Order: sequence, then structure tokens, then C-alpha cells
Amino acid sequence: MVLYWVIIAIVVAEFLYSVVLNALNRRASHRPIPKRLEQVYDRDAYRKQQAYSRENSRLGLFSTCVDTALLLGLFAWGGFAWFDGVARQVSDYPIVMALVFFGLFYIVDWVVGLPFSIYSTFHIEEKFGFNRTTPRLFVTDMLKGVALSLVLYAALISVVVWIYGLIPEYFWLVAWGVLSVIMLVLQFFYSDVIVPLFNKQTPLAAGELRSAIESFAKRVDFKLENIYVIDGSKRSSKANAYFTGFGAKKRVVLYDTLMEQLSTEEIVAVLAHEIGHYKHRHILKSIAWALLLNLAMFYLFSIVIDSQEIAAAAGCSEPSFHINMTVFMLLFTPIQVLTSMLENIVSRRNEWQADEFAREHGMGMALGSALRKMSAKSLSNLTPHPVVVFTQYSHPTLLQRVEHVE
Repeated sequence: MVLYWVIIAIVVAEFLYSVVLNALNRRASHRPIPKRLEQVYDRDAYRKQQAYSRENSRLGLFSTCVDTALLLGLFAWGGFAWFDGVARQVSDYPIVMALVFFGLFYIVDWVVGLPFSIYSTFHIEEKFGFNRTTPRLFVTDMLKGVALSLVLYAALISVVVWIYGLIPEYFWLVAWGVLSVIMLVLQFFYSDVIVPLFNKQTPLAAGELRSAIESFAKRVDFKLENIYVIDGSKRSSKANAYFTGFGAKKRVVLYDTLMEQLSTEEIVAVLAHEIGHYKHRHILKSIAWALLLNLAMFYLFSIVIDSQEIAAAAGCSEPSFHINMTVFMLLFTPIQVLTSMLENIVSRRNEWQADEFAREHGMGMALGSALRKMSAKSLSNLTPHPVVVFTQYSHPTLLQRVEHVE
């Protein structure tokens, strides 16, 4: 019974934490624009940004309230025990039970989240001129996303439960090893397998931009052959660019909207920043950190995987892999919050280093200009609260980055 109330306290504390951060950011958003960024928005554009920020803030707060109420309701009225009962009626085979249980939970979570996704896309993003997603494309993306999630989650859950049944004593170590390999393989082939399901990628045509990118890559001794353009404009007017894969599979991907909004020099500056991440091995370090965190999580889960008390906290009469894992993930929430803060601190440091790389190679002013333009086009909040930045921002603020690179 004590554990039940501990879980309830964690859920409520996480909710209050989100509410406080939301309120702090709303209050900070009314501060004047820093002088160095005054040219980002004119008066009308700033009003538009403020309205956009408020609408997203309200939607996020409402979504958090609904999610928290759903979770508390599942505990208060035996929802997890009901899911468990349905799973046991379907089969007494552990893998099937786990698949049915998590499948039901996924469906409920998806149904609850769908209205928020629709409202965000077709009201907020549409209202402020970002949305280019048609209802047909939205439905197609949704169905593909659900199908992909179900296939991947079913495969991963089946493998983990099978390993637990095979070697329970060393389950945590073997399962971690297998899932780590799967994660690396998925990341290696992400651009070739996952991205084409949703977007079309075409090689960047020969011309001024490609020549400028290749020239810079050669100048900094960075081997780059795969440069692609992705049709991001069919969903949103917001721009982006990223590197993906590693080794022979690494490639740079430019959103077509980015090419519309930035000059050649500014695009090269953005890519110089991304190359900086590779030069400092940030990608490999983040993968190593994720693997270590997963290892710790698997080990801690192995300690409570057969706990009767854990199962009882969810209203179940006997322990099972799926019930104990669900409760464990809730108990793990405070640790996740702390590790997330640590990850953001490291990530902001990495962004400083990547910006510094671009500046050292003569791209500082161009990068500052590009950051200003992208922030203006996406109606970014220029005055986030310092506490929100510390706890949730993976990047330094625009003001910090501009001051640094310029």
C-alpha cells in the first residue's frame, strides 16, 4: 500500500513540475526582446510569436492534465489490473500476454493523444501559417506511424520477454546487449529504411550550394559524399537540417524549406555546426551514454521483476513481466528527470563546441544570421525562463548562441 502512494506522489509531483515550468516560461515570454535580437521580430511579428507561444503553452498544459488524470484513473479504478486480466484471458504465454497488455495501453494512449495532435496541426500550426499537411497526408502518416510502432515494439518486447524466460538470472545483461545491437542497426539504416516511409530524399543537384558544401567539407578534412534534400515542405514551412547515420552511411539532409529561407553561405554555416558535432564525436558519446543508461535501467528492473509488492501497487494479484515493468518505469521517473537534466547540460556544452567549430572556420557571422532567420521563421521564444532553459533546453538560447558565434 505504501508503494501505491509513492507512485501516486511521483505522478502528481511530475505534473506539478510540468505546470510550474509552463507557468515560468509563460511569464518570461512577456519580457522585452534583448537588444541584440531586436531585428528578429518587428512589432507585428512579435505579437504573432507571443500568441503562438501562448496557444502552444495552453495546449501543452491541457495535454499534461489529461495524461495525468488518465494515469491516476488507471491506478484508482484498477485499469492496469483490467488490462492484465484481458491479457491473461487471451493467453497464458508470457510473450503474448505482454504484447496484448502493452498493445491495449498503446491504443488507449494513442486515442487520448490523437485530438491534441489534430488540434496542434490543423488549428495552431494552420492558424500561424506553418501547416502544409493535408488531412489525407495526416491520416497516412498516422497509420504508417502506428504500424511501424506496433511492429517495432512487438519485436522488441517479444525478444526481451523471450530472453527473460530463457535466462532469467542474466536477463538484464543479455537483453541490454541484444537491444543495443538492434538500436545501432536501426540508427545505421535509419535513412535507408525509416525515412523513405514518410519522406522523399533526393541527392542535392550539382550547383553553387553543393560545391560550397563540398568545398567546406574538404577544407576541414571531413569526408562527405551523401548530400540529400528532403521534402519537408509537404508538412510544414519550418526549416531544418541534420546529419544521420555514421561511417559509410553518414549523410547530410537538408529540408527544402531551409534552402528557400537561407543563403548558400548560411546553409554552409549550419552544416559547419553539424560537422563540428562529428569532429568532437558528440554522436558517439551520446550513443555511449544512452547505452550506459539503458544498462543501469535493465539492471534495476531485474531487481524488481518478480516483486509481488510491485504488482500489488498496480492492483494485480500476481507479478508479471508487463505489470512489473510498467510500475518500474513510473518509479524510475525521478531518475529520468535528473538524467534528462544532465543530458541537457552536456548537450548544451556540445552545442557550444559545435558553434565554436563553425566560428573558428570563419562561419560565425553566417551562422548567427542563419539562427536569427530560422528563429524568426519558426516564431521561436526569444526570452525563455532560465529555469526552463536549465532543465529542458538541449540547446543554448538564441541570444547565447548569437553572442558566442559573433
